[in-house]
Amino acid sequence: MSEKVSLQDQYGSKGVCFGCGAANEKGLQIKSFVEGEWVVASFQPEMHHHAFENVLCGGIIGTLLDCHCNWTAAFHLMKSMEQESPPCTVTAEYTIQMMRPTPMGCEVHLRAKPVEVKGSRATVEGELEANGKVCATCRGVFVAVKEGHPAYHRW
Repeated sequence: MSEKVSLQDQYGSKGVCFGCGAANEKGLQIKSFVEGEWVVASFQPEMHHHAFENVLCGGIIGTLLDCHCNWTAAFHLMKSMEQESPPCTVTAEYTIQMMRPTPMGCEVHLRAKPVEVKGSRATVEGELEANGKVCATCRGVFVAVKEGHPAYHRW
């Protein structure tokens, strides 16, 4: 049986992004996996990710959701464009809603799916869950970039 490979490892092994860059040793190095219509990931916060005692930092939550949704968009744009690798995408618009404090000491789970894929743009909705409860939700628009953009062929 073959082991599942994350989107980041399969398509972006040289990425240096703080949130999802496989080559960034000090980054969060999230790993996103396709499961049906959803893209899922898990992350184990470390002590230095605290906002305050027993609560995960909102900036870390935002980074996790942004990067995970970005990879969700890139994967679905690749499929809609019938390409063999995902286009490099950037966040054009992004909102996050914190529903409750995200506890430390447990793995957090991310899931996201596109709600619209049109041309070079994908709108994605996602959520972060801890201990079986949704702690944050997000919605973002992600755009495939063209040659000349700093993110072009970043992975």
